[in-house]
Amino acid sequence: MKHKISVSIEEETLFRLREELRNRKYRNRSHAIEYALSKLIEDGQRN
Repeated sequence: MKHKISVSIEEETLFRLREELRNRKYRNRSHAIEYALSKLIEDGQRN
């Protein structure tokens, strides 16, 4: 089940996210953020 959340990010981070979306690396902002969070959690579990 997916849950909606709200986040605030720096303008530069948003610009970089938009560039990634233009390059079609991710389907949408939600997909990009979910992917980044899962990688962060995965990396944290390794340490």
